[in-house]
This record gives sequence, structure tokens and C-alpha cells, in this order.
Amino acid sequence: MIDASRRLLSTAAAMLLVVTLAGAGGPPADVTEVPANARTDAPAAADDEPTEVGWRLLASLDYRTGEPSEELAALAGKLVKIPGFTVPLEDWASSATEFLLVPYVGACIHTPPPPPNQLVYIEMEDGKRAQLDGWNPVWVEGVLEIEMTESVYGYVGFTVSGQRVYPYGP
Repeated sequence: MIDASRRLLSTAAAMLLVVTLAGAGGPPADVTEVPANARTDAPAAADDEPTEVGWRLLASLDYRTGEPSEELAALAGKLVKIPGFTVPLEDWASSATEFLLVPYVGACIHTPPPPPNQLVYIEMEDGKRAQLDGWNPVWVEGVLEIEMTESVYGYVGFTVSGQRVYPYGP
């Protein structure tokens, strides 16, 4: 009974968070990205400013062939900023030097993992530790590489050398 209650509460919390972040209209039913206001194109950024990358752009990687879209390929090796939720690679970790970034809360925990083009492996630079709270969205800034990596949750389509992790917000 307790496990069923926890699953129901987790599902309800995830749905509430997605609706809250997506705004009044919300994303189309087949899109599971959050937040809805994240940029989906690759805008030009100042040299010291990261380019904001949305999950739709990351999804343009054909993970079966490894071929990225032109817009995505242009970001390889560049400083980016991606919104999402953290998933520790160690059970119950509250901070880590390595973790996954996913587009929705609860991904990889009790459900099949998202496809590789919806998973980002983060390794913090210089051994920095990032605070992990899988229930609250964050921004991750760092250098993006498009490469298939294997994790405990399966294959991951991207790696980011993490420079900064901070709460999601305007």
C-alpha cells in the first residue's frame, strides 16, 4: 500500500511539474520536454554566453545512425545551457561529479529510460560536485559533445563537461 501511494504521489508530482513548467497551453501530447519555453533552435550567443539548447533540438540526433541535424552538429564543442532534471548514477546521491540530465522528472528511476537522444551524461569539470535534486529542474552549463556513452541506465547520446549547475528559472 505504501509503495502504491508513493508511485501515485510521484506520478502526480511529475504531472503537476510538467504542467507548471509547460505553461497554460502545454506541449503537444507527443512531446515530453520541459520546460516548454526552452529554446529549440541554436541562437547565436556572445562568446562568453552559453547557447540555450532545448530538448527538441537534442532529439534531432538520430541515435540509430549517430547523425545529428545541422543545427545540433553546429553546437558540438560549444558552451551550452540545457534545462532538465538530474539523475544520480549512484543510489541516493545528493551531490555528484557525474550524473545524467533528463527532460522530465523521474526518468530512468522506475520506468524504461528515455532514448539516447533524450539523455545527457554530465561530468563536472575539475572534480566539482553538483547538488542533485531530481524533483526540481536545473540549468546545466558546459561544453557539449555528441557521442554515444553507456551508463547504468543504457546508452546516452550526449556528454557535457559541466561547468555550472543551478536552479531553473528566468
